[in-house]
Formats: sequence, structure tokens, C-alpha cells
Amino acid sequence: MESSHVTALQTKHDGLERRIREEMGRPSPDETTLQYLKKQKLKIKEEINDL
Repeated sequence: MESSHVTALQTKHDGLERRIREEMGRPSPDETTLQYLKKQKLKIKEEINDL
């Protein structure tokens, strides 16, 4: 079960990374959105590391 949980977290992490890249690629990225996405990505990374 732990393996599937880690896989799910990694999938979410990858999705957030993709959304961050998309937002940064826009002509005028929304800094609030970027900050939120980066915080979410960090939380997931910390959760993965804690397992």
C-alpha cells in the first residue's frame, strides 16, 4: 500500500511541476498561482520524504 501511496504522491508532484512550467511560460504569469503551486509541490515532496 505504501508503494501505491508514494506513486500517487509522485504523480501529483509531477502534475504540479507541469502546471508550474505552464504558468511560467505564460506572457505574464500569475505570481499568486505560482506561489500556491510551489507550496503544494513542496508539501507533497516533504510527505514523500517522510515515508
